[in-house]
Amino acid sequence: MLKWAIIFAVISLIAGWLGFGGVSAGAAGIAKILFFVFIVVTVIFVVLALLGVGVVS
Repeated sequence: MLKWAIIFAVISLIAGWLGFGGVSAGAAGIAKILFFVFIVVTVIFVVLALLGVGVVS
């Protein structure tokens, strides 16, 4: 998921540099959403790991 966030951020930068403001804003919005979802999932997994909850019993 972080990989896709970085890809959309790069697309946003390139589109902005080429003058495509709408595409740049859309790609930046998608990158932000994916990044925050990545952060939430990472925090959940860290908390589960600290609690000792295993996926496989």
